Amino acid sequence: MKNTCFGLLLTLFLAGSVWAQEEDPALPKAPATEETSPDEIVLNEDETAIFKAIDSYTEAFNKGDAKALAGHWTEDGEYVAPSGKVSKGKAALETEFAAYFQESPGAKLELRDTQVKLISPRVASEKGIATVLVADQDPSETTYEAIHVKTSDGWRIDSIKEDLAPEPPPTHFEQLQALQWMIGTWVDNSAENASIETTGRWTTNNNFIVRTFRVFIQDRVDFEGTQVIGWDPSIGAIRSWTFDSDGGFGVGRWSNNGNRWMVQTLSVLPDGRRASSTNVYDVLDENTVEFHSIGRQVDGQLLPNIETLTIVRSE
Repeated sequence: MKNTCFGLLLTLFLAGSVWAQEEDPALPKAPATEETSPDEIVLNEDETAIFKAIDSYTEAFNKGDAKALAGHWTEDGEYVAPSGKVSKGKAALETEFAAYFQESPGAKLELRDTQVKLISPRVASEKGIATVLVADQDPSETTYEAIHVKTSDGWRIDSIKEDLAPEPPPTHFEQLQALQWMIGTWVDNSAENASIETTGRWTTNNNFIVRTFRVFIQDRVDFEGTQVIGWDPSIGAIRSWTFDSDGGFGVGRWSNNGNRWMVQTLSVLPDGRRASSTNVYDVLDENTVEFHSIGRQVDGQLLPNIETLTIVRSE
């Protein structure tokens, strides 16, 4: 049965699954205190004051209040823009803030991923991502680090340095999104006393689809494998790489005409023989796919075609 399944499965509907790591019950757990939950972050007095100052700063910016905004700085505060331009002194900063708000009325500031770290009892670092929203303009996003110092008037900003936010990681989602129908869990129950379950998911940044399959003989997993599908920019085509639990592996090149997908495959079987086939997927609707395989060869010897099988979505 396994040899038959192997011949089918390198050409069948392969998919990827997400495995959740279960908590080990044998590991000791720290008891939660009555005052806080295990996930709650407790801030000390200085950290609380700094976060209040950050909220106040954002509020002043969103009101377009240059004087209040400058009031959060020390007298010799220094601002370094992403361009490298340096502005120094509370008075100079207030003048620049006023000019900016006049040029960009209604500008709004949003901060996220804000992290505050006390460097010493009187100095703290704030890091995060700042987004400025102005009507009829694209959002401006920067990363920043602010140095806060504790003065007799409370925590004040001594310096801010901003840099342009890094470009987002490249993604090939646009080239792969036509394969969105693969995402989820699919089942083929066409064989007697056997079934094939496949699951697909996107990787982080949507650069690959990871698919895994498991062959059940009655209630036992007899065979399994993993396939990774991605865009190959060097040849301008979708490719796949497949690995199975018996030691076989293969590659495929994908193309489509509407809802019909064709995959030209080359495989190496566990015993070293080489196989090839053309696999065809017809996407009938979001829950039903038909599959058949033609041109099947192992070391140059022709094999029978795989007749049409119907695969249905289970999740």
